[in-house]
Amino acid sequence: MSIVVAVTKHDRTVMAADTQSSFGTKVLPQDNHATTKIRRVGNSLLGRVGWGIYENILDEVLAQRDPPGLDDAPQIFRFFTDLWKVLHKRYSFVNDQAKHKGSPFGDLGGSFVVANRQGIFYVAPNLGVSRFKQYYAIGTGADFSLGALHQLYDQQDDVEQIARAAVQTAEAFNVNCGGEIESLEVP
Repeated sequence: MSIVVAVTKHDRTVMAADTQSSFGTKVLPQDNHATTKIRRVGNSLLGRVGWGIYENILDEVLAQRDPPGLDDAPQIFRFFTDLWKVLHKRYSFVNDQAKHKGSPFGDLGGSFVVANRQGIFYVAPNLGVSRFKQYYAIGTGADFSLGALHQLYDQQDDVEQIARAAVQTAEAFNVNCGGEIESLEVP
């Protein structure tokens, strides 16, 4: 359970996230375990929420190839459809079930956000890619963060402060979000 937000303003783009992980109903102290939910992939930032195993899978998949181009929606869609194929070919424990009965599409079991100089892109569990011009948030605290982003976007100029405040809001109101706040800026 997590929160990841991306904000772009005044030619700056920042992604911020909480660092808490949960193990069932357990949450460990930050000095014993913290996780990063944001990584650099080429000239982009990739944030993830959902199953923690994605950290291991992305480490392995990205280490075995040159950084993929994630510059626009078609490239991002291509990367995630390729990842879907790798998940099913290489990892026998992947479940093919759709989250919603009657859906013709599989479910990644997680959501992703990609941020770069071209924008902010949300990758839905069904692999759909949507572009946002100002901000977006994913994770269990997303509703709270989106409310904060909506209020703060026109009131503050510092994009990192906006992103961090949105994560702080999710941490304040959602028990599944917590820990330190990490933030990275798109180069």
